[in-house]
Amino acid sequence: MGESYGNLAAQRAHHERAPMARRTYPHAQLDLFEAAPVEKSAQVVASVAVSPELMALRYRLPSHLYLGTSSWAFAGWRGLIFAADAAENQLARHGLAAYAQHPLLRTVGIDRTYYAPIPAADFAAYAAAVPDDFRFLVKAHELCTLASFRSTGRYVHRSGERNALFLEPAYATDHVVGPYIEGLEAKAGSLLWQFPPQNVPALGGAQRFAERLYVFLRALPRGPLYAVELRNRELLTPSYAAALADAGAVHCLNVHPTMPPIHEQQRLARSASTPALVIRWMLHPRHRYEAAKVRYQPFNRIVDDDPLHRDTIAALCLDATAAGRAAFVIVNNKAEGSAPLTVCKLAERLVEIRRTSQ
Repeated sequence: MGESYGNLAAQRAHHERAPMARRTYPHAQLDLFEAAPVEKSAQVVASVAVSPELMALRYRLPSHLYLGTSSWAFAGWRGLIFAADAAENQLARHGLAAYAQHPLLRTVGIDRTYYAPIPAADFAAYAAAVPDDFRFLVKAHELCTLASFRSTGRYVHRSGERNALFLEPAYATDHVVGPYIEGLEAKAGSLLWQFPPQNVPALGGAQRFAERLYVFLRALPRGPLYAVELRNRELLTPSYAAALADAGAVHCLNVHPTMPPIHEQQRLARSASTPALVIRWMLHPRHRYEAAKVRYQPFNRIVDDDPLHRDTIAALCLDATAAGRAAFVIVNNKAEGSAPLTVCKLAERLVEIRRTSQ
């Protein structure tokens, strides 16, 4: 263990999780968005016909590379993913099977789990809708990663309160990790702990955050690939990198205006030597989230081409897969305008770089 940790291994004994009996948390289900139910049914959303060129492109990519988007329920993807018009609520319930038939889309982000935990049965329904070589990237419930409640959003009436479930491993095990493992089984790709912008001094500083994160991660069940995503660049420290390495977790490289460039994140987080590569290409550097959403709707074309990030991500993926590591890339519509088209262009660039380097 690195010197920055002192006796953290001894501290772990005081934070080990209790046996996996179901505990109750009276505040855990308050103030949460109502999640749409998962329905098991025959495919009612048709997938678009796949061209031979697109299928050939798929087989020129590394086998342990997983490209995908941050969701699948976008009506504007007709002709890209879906063969006919469908309302977004219909796509949310029935569109995953059609999405997973696209040859380049071998992963997808599950975001509804950020707003409320879901049961293992819902995860199992997702898993049943996709092929065996498909993997999910799931966002953990936000109460695990939010230190205190802010003055805006869902928890406005609790503004300023400390969140007792922040980095609480027993809650995370029961309500997040357990259902994730049980429901997805072999189709579990990565479980993402996304930390929203935090008041770093209120956390006790970057060093204290790294120490608490280490204890939390080490107390979770072994097996899943845990990824951590930050929105405060000051938390991306050598102690943070050491905490992830010692716990067997990875930093999620994220293209977001609040964070350093991803090649800098890779260096600071020592991502070149982690068990897997996890990247989320979230937002074009010239725009804020809401402005990008307005500019890019209905998300059916590339609006702001971003070849710099495309080249950087392609190179990172090829380095990782050449070393035998899995690589997961999740693309948001706000990256360039249309996540499926960004995935296609990224795949083409990966093949081009791979061919010219041989």
